[in-house]
Amino acid sequence: MPGIIGRKVGMTSIYSAEGKSLPCTVIEAGPCVVTQVKTQDRDGYEAVQLGFGEKKEKNTPNAMKGHFKNASTTPKAKLVEFKGFDNVTIGDKIDVAIFAEGDFVDVVGTTKGKGFQGVVRRHGFAGVGQATHGQHNRLRAPGSIGACSYPARVFKGMRMGGQMGNKNRMASNLQILKVIAEKNILIVKGSVPGANGSTLTIRR
Repeated sequence: MPGIIGRKVGMTSIYSAEGKSLPCTVIEAGPCVVTQVKTQDRDGYEAVQLGFGEKKEKNTPNAMKGHFKNASTTPKAKLVEFKGFDNVTIGDKIDVAIFAEGDFVDVVGTTKGKGFQGVVRRHGFAGVGQATHGQHNRLRAPGSIGACSYPARVFKGMRMGGQMGNKNRMASNLQILKVIAEKNILIVKGSVPGANGSTLTIRR
C-alpha cells in the first residue's frame, strides 16, 4: 500500500456541507524523498524506502551518510518502507498528491507516554472499596492477583500496574476531508495517536 510519512500538527474542526461540525486532525505530510528502491532480485522483496524530516549530519552515522548521499539528499530523521509504489527512482519526491479528498487511510503513530501507572488509571479498576472496617490506603489497590497453593503462581497477562502509553497504535479507516497540496497538509476526520509534533505514517 502506498503511503507517506508526516507530522501531527494538531486537532481542529471543520464544517461539513450539511453544517455539521466534524472533529479532525491536521497532518503535515511530506514531502518525502525516495532513499532506496528494493527489488525482488537483490533484496528478496519489493518496496520503496522514504525519508522524512531533517537530521543533523553530526548525529548521523557514516554508513547512513553514504546511504543518503546515494539518494542525493540530506540526512533524514525518519525512514519507512512502503509497498505499492510504481515507477519511482532514488531521489524522487513524494508528496500529498498521492491522496485525494474522500480517500480512507490508516494512520500509525506512537501514543503519549504516561509513565508507570496503577491499575485504576491503566485498566479502569474501581479499587478494593471504601476506607471502612479498618482498611487503610486500599482505595486504588489492585486486590488479589492469584489463587492459593494451586496454581501457586500468577498467570501471564494479569492486569497490573506498569508502563502506560508509548506504544505504536493504528487508527484505521480515517477519511481525508481536505488536501492542501501547496502546504503539504492533510486533514483527516477524527483523532490519530501521538502528541502534537510526533511522526506519523499514513497508508492508503
